[in-house]
Amino acid sequence: MAKEQAFEVVATNRKAGRDYELLDRYEAGVALTGTEIKSVRQHKVTLNDSFARLHAGEGWLYNCHISPYEAGNRFNVEPTRTRKVLLHRREIERLIGLTSRKGMLLIPTRMYLKHGLAKVEIALAKSKRQYEKRDTIRQRDTQRELDRARRTTQHARRKQGGD
Repeated sequence: MAKEQAFEVVATNRKAGRDYELLDRYEAGVALTGTEIKSVRQHKVTLNDSFARLHAGEGWLYNCHISPYEAGNRFNVEPTRTRKVLLHRREIERLIGLTSRKGMLLIPTRMYLKHGLAKVEIALAKSKRQYEKRDTIRQRDTQRELDRARRTTQHARRKQGGD
């Protein structure tokens, strides 16, 4: 019997799919303090406007807001501090080469708990232009209308056949 990969999604960055074209995704650990992991387990994380950078052979997560733990008193740290992202050396070297190209970014798409450890999914992304965003919205609306029409016709056929 295969063992399932159980993980609990803590936060998602829904703006990432709208504003960026997501190419490759990487799973990375996040170095947190004791009170931060307790806040993560309470789902008090916001990934909006956060991004990752690679420098000096290490990955760093910026602007990720983890609310202070209520019972943390003096052990709490700044909510938007820079946090280290734990990636394999080969992944870091590959990402340094890919992000050196113009317009390529590292965007965290979601944070989750996997076997009790905080993980962040980082996507290699390319910024969308305004007209590309409009095209994406237009395609989504068209697909929604087609699905709605398909459901309506199926419902009408069932109703005719059932009478």
